[in-house]
This record gives sequence, structure tokens and C-alpha cells, in this order.
Amino acid sequence: MAERDFIAQRLAPLATSAAARGLADDAAVWTPPLGRDLVFTHDVLACGVHYVPGDPPSDIAWKLLAVNLSDLAAMGAAPCGVLLGLGLSAAEDDDWRAAFSAGLGRALVHFGVALWGGDTVTGLAAAVLGLTAVGSVEPETALSRSGAKVGDDLWVSGSIGDAGLGLAIALGHAPHDAALLKRFRRPEPRLALGRALIGTASAAMDVSDGLLIDADRLAQASGVALAIDLGAVPVSDAAAARCPTLAERIALTTAGDDYELLFTAPPGVDVAALSGRTPVTRIGAVTAGRGVRLANQGVDVTPARLGWEH
Repeated sequence: MAERDFIAQRLAPLATSAAARGLADDAAVWTPPLGRDLVFTHDVLACGVHYVPGDPPSDIAWKLLAVNLSDLAAMGAAPCGVLLGLGLSAAEDDDWRAAFSAGLGRALVHFGVALWGGDTVTGLAAAVLGLTAVGSVEPETALSRSGAKVGDDLWVSGSIGDAGLGLAIALGHAPHDAALLKRFRRPEPRLALGRALIGTASAAMDVSDGLLIDADRLAQASGVALAIDLGAVPVSDAAAARCPTLAERIALTTAGDDYELLFTAPPGVDVAALSGRTPVTRIGAVTAGRGVRLANQGVDVTPARLGWEH
């Protein structure tokens, strides 16, 4: 299928926003909400790096959108629209593109966000998929990594480590578990929680490369230290059953692709009341110093490798 046919038949039907102009022009034209700050993010998924070549195309589309929306969630922003950039190889045939487009359409509806436009190219050795997401927040309210204060509590949403176990399943290195595999392939950005934390969280970011390495990034940005209690880190029943040893539990804190929110808040704040249906857990505190420390029953068990780095 030629590029123009792919765009006309698969992508144009998804671009229903007036800003997209039917994908018939060189660029989108969008009027932002009056009096709002705009938030921009861009993430790339590379075949063989961020997803497994055999992953369902519909799940790849979902993940491409979700990981970008997770960045908006970490800023407390509401998503407005996205621009898509698809660099494809010969492996992404017409059937793959049809399934990808269908999955993207479902994800756009699920998250309530508009496709505004983008570009496609073929002939790459392996697929590289990019997406730019635009969101908005009330002026000067966007969350930041740099506001944590000594004495604040440290919180995380959901559970940690499931996606890392799901990757092992996708690679054929572990027994099948549908729930764990779904956590790797179809993350759920915590958009509602991010918006609810505005005015309460002193610092926030999403957990994409591993709890510890992202905690270290938040600590460095804020000029503080984060003390994390391994026993308090929330793990699912499936993860707990697969990781009974201390070394395995520590490894869960270095696994990536969780796309949960890590944030700090003043002590005494009823964060659970703000979080609605999203579970949140206090896992530590902000202390003087710099960096991150993981402890198990008071013993420092911080690993040398904190998480994923390219």
C-alpha cells in the first residue's frame, strides 16, 4: 500500500478533530484553550528496544500513545492532541498497518485524545515509531520533578515490576501470565491522578525506566535524597508469587515500563482521598542529601544498577 493510500484509508478516518483538517493540509491548526499553559512531550518506540517484534500491532499502537500520555500525566496535564511519526520497515506490511491503525483508533477513543497529523516513511531496517503529545494545564500549575522538600512523604501509584515480568514473558523467558503481559504491552497512564495531584504534590514524574532510577532523577532535580522502604513498595500478587527472594524483589524496583506516577507530598496530606480509584502507596520519605537509597528492614540494599539506561 502506498503512503498516500495508507494515510487516506487507515489514518485519515482517525483524524476526526477539526484541527487535523482531514490530514489534507501540511499542518494541523488548533486553537488552544483560553488561559491554559501548553505541555509538550515526544517519545519514540523502537522495534527490538521498546517492544518485541512479535507484539500485536494494536498493542504497539496503544503503548506508543500511552507512554506519551504518561508524561503528560506526570505534569498534571490533560491531553489535547497528538502528532504521529511512523518510520517503518518491510516487516510492517499492510496487515500490520491495518491492525496498528485499528489499535490506535481504539486507544485514541479510550484516552479521549485527538489525532492531529504526522508523517510516515518506509524503508528502515527496523521500525522506529514516534509520537508528540500536547496537553494543557492551568497557568503555572504544571507538576515538576524539582519541588520535593525534606520531610515530604514519597508515594507511588499502582504496582511496581509487573511490566518487567511481562517483558520476560513476551521474550519467551518466563511462563505465560495474561495480566503481567498486558502490563508490558498496554500500560495505563495515570492521567486522572496527575490532574488530582496539582496543588498537592511537591514533585512528580512517571516511572518509565525503573522505580529506583527515576526516583534518583527526581532526587537529583530537587536536590534531595529519597529513602525508599523495599517492604513498602507495592507489588501485585502475580509479581510476589514469581519473585519470592530478596534479590528478585530488589530487581522489581529496577524494571522499566511501569508508567506509574512517583510523587512527593507534605506529611499529613490524605493522598489516598485525592487519588480516587487509583491505588497509591507511601514508600518512603524525602531526606537531606542527594540520590536514592533502598532499604530492607533498615539495611541498605541499593543495587549498583538502578534501572534502564540507553
